[in-house]
Amino acid sequence: MLVITRANEKLAAEAEDAVVEPEQLRRATLASSVGSALEYYDFYLYGLASALIFGPLFFSPLGPDGALIASFATYGVGFAARPFGGLIFGYIGDRFGRKMVLILTIALMGTASFAIGLLPTFEQAGMLGAILLVTLRIIQGLGAGAEQAGATTLISEVAPRSRRGFFASLPFVGIQLGTLLGAGTFTVLMMADQTAVHAWLWRVPFLASFVLIVVAVLIRLKLKETPAFQELEKHKNVVKSPIRELWKHSKKNVLVGIGLRMGENGNSSIYSALLVSFLSMPAGGGFVGNTQIGSTGLLIAAGFSAILVVTFGALSDRFGRVPVYRYGALFQAIIAVPAFYLVTLGNVTLVWVVMSVGIAIGVQSMLGPQCPLLPELFGSQYRFTGVAMSREISAVLAGGVAPLLGAILLAATNQSWLVLAIYSLVLALISFVTTFFTPETAGRDLVSTEDAK
Repeated sequence: MLVITRANEKLAAEAEDAVVEPEQLRRATLASSVGSALEYYDFYLYGLASALIFGPLFFSPLGPDGALIASFATYGVGFAARPFGGLIFGYIGDRFGRKMVLILTIALMGTASFAIGLLPTFEQAGMLGAILLVTLRIIQGLGAGAEQAGATTLISEVAPRSRRGFFASLPFVGIQLGTLLGAGTFTVLMMADQTAVHAWLWRVPFLASFVLIVVAVLIRLKLKETPAFQELEKHKNVVKSPIRELWKHSKKNVLVGIGLRMGENGNSSIYSALLVSFLSMPAGGGFVGNTQIGSTGLLIAAGFSAILVVTFGALSDRFGRVPVYRYGALFQAIIAVPAFYLVTLGNVTLVWVVMSVGIAIGVQSMLGPQCPLLPELFGSQYRFTGVAMSREISAVLAGGVAPLLGAILLAATNQSWLVLAIYSLVLALISFVTTFFTPETAGRDLVSTEDAK
């Protein structure tokens, strides 16, 4: 009986794979990847600028420590806006379709990033520049609050069931490309004359995001709606209030999604923003004044991550989402203390190894299976909203708070590396424990209106 059941499941998966339109799958993957590239180009650009440039440019009266904290506070404000963006655009995505949201969010994010490049600094306009920076960061956060949820939902609903982990993780190669663009741009920027950088060169990377906006919008205009949403429309199952339905039926799965994201998203911010700032401090291995080490390390890590995120996604097709995620979170927890101790030793190669292992293996081993897992947790009627809420509430609690709280703790402990290690460890353990409450979702039918149980 077991053999027959497995054979039937295989035939069902093959039947589903057979009706997938290759052209639609290709366009969905490309559209999602370009959007991810823009979001993470902005993400790393803003994170690195917060760590290295925005403090003296917009918050100079607060002194070095105060300016850094204020700069990271604006970074965190963008994350605070993301759940609201998730609610707004999640509603639109579940009510009117996935495609519309992907066009709106990319335009909103990209326009805000472009406008940051036009801002007056404190020297030019006093606190007006800082106020405008916070405002644009909020707008950027609103768009980002649904961008990744939309990309994840779109590709998962289009991809063949038996290889959903592989295809759902492909757009996240765009994350690494965006990281390469953002970190690479800053690496080149830091090689230039720093007077010129602080005078006007810092604006160029933000203004350049306009190119990505145009490309992404043009690609997304050609997308078709996903099969899952088409089925909802066909059978008149589109719900009028996806938010209400989500909280009525899926509170547990939203909490599971948040818990899973803590180790992945939190450690991504710790390694990519907080660690870069720590390296420029007196306690950070003796690299004071050398701003290139951190951004170069991000470049190297992003190169490996582009390969490994897809690898871990594909492994989740073979071994299941939960086991891959669980061991990834455990690995991140195990390396926390030795990793952050090693960066204090003053060896550049060790710093790059730590960043590569932490981001490319630790973070991606959770992100790979997470790409299909979050959409698979929720029924089709409120999937977009469920993914958005899981991603963005955790983005505030982990990703947005991590640099700000970390900067405060570093200032309070005389820049102790142990703060970073414990922070990383705790976040990873939260995700590890959460996996024991997570249902296995590999192979789910995403046309179903039922949640994973």
